[in-house]
Amino acid sequence: MSAASHPGRRSGPASQTTAPVPANVADQAVQWLIELQAGEPSPRMREQWLRWRSLHPDNERAWQRIESVNGSMRGLPSPLKSALAQATLTPKHSAQRRHAVKTLAALVFVSAGAWTAQELVPWRQWTAQHRTRIGERNTLLLDDGSQLVMNTDSAIDVAFTASERRIRLVAGEILITTARGPQATARPFLIETAQGEARALGTRYAVRQLADATLVSVYEAAVDIHPRRAGERHLVLLAGQQSQFTATEITSPWNTEESNPAWASGMIIARGLRLADFLAELGRYSRLPISCDPGAADLRVSGSYPLADIGKVLDTLATLFSLEVQHVTRFWGEKSLRLTRTQSGTNRVS
Repeated sequence: MSAASHPGRRSGPASQTTAPVPANVADQAVQWLIELQAGEPSPRMREQWLRWRSLHPDNERAWQRIESVNGSMRGLPSPLKSALAQATLTPKHSAQRRHAVKTLAALVFVSAGAWTAQELVPWRQWTAQHRTRIGERNTLLLDDGSQLVMNTDSAIDVAFTASERRIRLVAGEILITTARGPQATARPFLIETAQGEARALGTRYAVRQLADATLVSVYEAAVDIHPRRAGERHLVLLAGQQSQFTATEITSPWNTEESNPAWASGMIIARGLRLADFLAELGRYSRLPISCDPGAADLRVSGSYPLADIGKVLDTLATLFSLEVQHVTRFWGEKSLRLTRTQSGTNRVS
């Protein structure tokens, strides 16, 4: 019997599993999810969690919904996983924790109804023409001579016609070096994302699809950004600049810190980055979720680290900050890696 299954309780019919869950019960279920995800639960916490599940059928249905969504999202990028990672670092009983609970509840219990198969599975990513798995990179030479490098866990569709060259970025991040020549004017090169388009003006640039925005970084020439619902509003980014945009807004550009994205060379670079933020970025390249103790989250990381060996990076960080790498297995079978404080060690800030 799975440790995640309640002793003596049998799953009900599908109609019961997918019935609406009361909002207060959804919040309670999410609070338990955060507590169990934050660290190795004590026997007492496990007993309290099981008792809560047995108190009312709604509680058990809510937890079954969480397990269903968590299992379907395993190994895939999702707002749920990102929000959960952030929630585990927030202080208990704080306004930030309450906001995190509401955010997660909205993601898991969409419109107080069941997640449909279409909501659970990113079909566009799975059926894209070109994909990379977690930790992979891939270089494509396009029909026009342009070069495209796909970062970890990315998916694109290529749609070249006589009038335009269009790349649909379904998920992840790409680096493009557009082909030079007269076709650049006759056939514009466009990167389409969920929020709008980025049009190349003879250039080398990277585009990353975030959860609710698009990040564009320009390394040569320029890129013209057009949000999807901003009317005529647009912004031309020059070499050395980057910016984010949503469907309606564009942020003011800021300078890039590098002349080429480090990931394209198989590296990840940190310059005084919070450990929690560094691990969130490193986690994009790991098949196992990565986190750290809340007390270590604000330690500052600097240096260059190889993406080809995540374990080596974690070992290096553990040595640097007197932490240890803990392998965690959750009740529902999900494995993860966690940097935790040693019993006698003291953390050093680089």
